[in-house]
Amino acid sequence: MLFYPRILSSFKGYNRTLFTKDVFAGLTVGVVALPLAMAFAIASGLKPEAGIFTAIIAGGLISLLGGSRVQIGGPAGAFIVIVYGIVDRYGVANLLLATAMSGVFLFAMGLLRLGTLVRFIPIAVIIGFTNGIAFLIGLSQIKDFFGLAIPKMPANFFGSIQALYVAADTVNLIALALAMGSLCLLILWRHFQSRLGWLSHFPGTVVAMVLATIITSIMNLPVDTIGSRFGGIPSGLPHFEWISVSWDTAQFVIMPALTLALLGAIESLLCARVADGMIHDRHEPNQELMAQGVANLISPFFGGMPATGTIARTVTNVQSGGNTPVAGIVHSLTLLLVILFAAPLAKNVPLASLAAILMFVAWNMGEWSKFFDLKQFRLAYRFTMLAVFSLTVILDLTVAVQVGLLLAFITFIYRISSLSRCEIASTQDFPELANQAGRIDAYRIYGAIFFGAVQLLENIEKNLPSEILILDLKNVIYIDASGMDTVLELKHQCDASGVKLIICGLAHQPHDVAERSGLFEKLSADSQYPNLHLGILAATTSA
Repeated sequence: MLFYPRILSSFKGYNRTLFTKDVFAGLTVGVVALPLAMAFAIASGLKPEAGIFTAIIAGGLISLLGGSRVQIGGPAGAFIVIVYGIVDRYGVANLLLATAMSGVFLFAMGLLRLGTLVRFIPIAVIIGFTNGIAFLIGLSQIKDFFGLAIPKMPANFFGSIQALYVAADTVNLIALALAMGSLCLLILWRHFQSRLGWLSHFPGTVVAMVLATIITSIMNLPVDTIGSRFGGIPSGLPHFEWISVSWDTAQFVIMPALTLALLGAIESLLCARVADGMIHDRHEPNQELMAQGVANLISPFFGGMPATGTIARTVTNVQSGGNTPVAGIVHSLTLLLVILFAAPLAKNVPLASLAAILMFVAWNMGEWSKFFDLKQFRLAYRFTMLAVFSLTVILDLTVAVQVGLLLAFITFIYRISSLSRCEIASTQDFPELANQAGRIDAYRIYGAIFFGAVQLLENIEKNLPSEILILDLKNVIYIDASGMDTVLELKHQCDASGVKLIICGLAHQPHDVAERSGLFEKLSADSQYPNLHLGILAATTSA
């Protein structure tokens, strides 16, 4: 079916035990998502409730309509850099518009069955921009981690470095100590979690945030909190507001919206693939993209930010026993209850602690070991990865992905063309050719004849024999339009020079292309052979 959410097929054999596991998994993920949702929103230049509203609305819709049984959706760290840049350049109103537009693009990608194409993005590009985003997330949190007096962090890399350098003498030692304590707790909690007994059920991020909040409240520490910077978070339901739309603004956010859609598609489908490996299942990528599209289209009307599948929360869901989309729905309801009944408590959450949490997330988000293992990869792979990383950090994610795909494309064309080769048929294989030097030439071509390897035929064209040219193509697995055009040009040159062209061994895809291009109509019946037999050569030479 064109639109068939996975939840509809998840209740076969469903029972009270599975429901109980889903509920407890959803409660656990909801608790984990609370500090992350607020931290991602703040780091993106938004109010903390924007992250929570996104996790509630978009997270619930992704679970309800998605193509994965266990994926948890919501605000993600990968969006921080892009969202911050959009807010800084175009404002919050246009961010909402860009998010809604990205939802339309995502739904269209799923509707057009493009979900599988996202998987073809090379791993070097994915690692490059993932590490680049992780680096920028860490860089964006230095201000709150050290308690620096910077009114507003610039959105670009060099501006951020300059702002941090200028404000280096405004370090708040109390905020730094609080951040360092939170970071150390997160590291130790993960390292010793298996030895904590019943305490291991509590997420380290929640423990760090709660302890930092309690210490800040009791000791009345002079550090920035959610209350001092944002006035707390509202203790009520998100309300619907129409997004103002005009062509004058929409045309400027088309590219940011496409960037959000592309990143959301990549992030969600990668996350779903990770989940598939954990639960030994297969997600439906196109349904997942359509669900992501609906979520990102609706969420901005309630003040939400871009959402996608989140690996950390999805893994937590699976490890906590989540088995169906019910767990994701419970996760959203858990956050809704927090908003309704515990919102006033969030005003004392110190931003230094949230910065430490994001630093921890950024470190675990990046695949830093790949940089240390670069020597084992080919030069082109290394160059692509480092180029995407550098461009993501210094310029823009959109530029980085475009350049990365271009480099990967060029590398692929070069590698495939190098695998194609042309060999002169030896006289040992064809003794009939022994006394026909200069009159008859035979060539065997291997691999693919495409636009990157047409020089194989062009080289033959430069050295035509005097009477007969034989092409053995039984080892050619693919011919594209450019390759077949070169074959037709070779036929034209042979006719002009009075040379008879014999083609042998066309099968499957090359045969279909030759038939559609009209090659067979230009060749006489005695110039087409399924295989190159010695008898053909004997008949040819005797003629």
